[in-house]
Amino acid sequence: MVIKRDQRREVFDRQKLSMGIRKACEKRPLPAVEIEKAVEEIEQELDRLGKQEVSSSVIGELVIERLRHLDKIAYIRFASVYRSFADVETMFEEIQELLSRDKPEPGNDS
Repeated sequence: MVIKRDQRREVFDRQKLSMGIRKACEKRPLPAVEIEKAVEEIEQELDRLGKQEVSSSVIGELVIERLRHLDKIAYIRFASVYRSFADVETMFEEIQELLSRDKPEPGNDS
């Protein structure tokens, strides 16, 4: 079961998860197999948690983490909806954080 933000509960829907990720990845140069792999990995991680109920925020964070590594534009699209950016400044801050997180450390040529 998924516990929604308003505390409603609904059955986990793999199709809904897949559609949300596909929507974020729309018109991005990502092979369908990569998107499906992300869905499978998230579903496996939820299974590993071994809980009967999981918060929708846990699922959202798993999606965000996968998208951050998969495609940065898809990540920002999903995050803008999931985190309900209030304004452009908030979105800009998220982009800056994304870019700084992915910068190689000085002296690290790997």
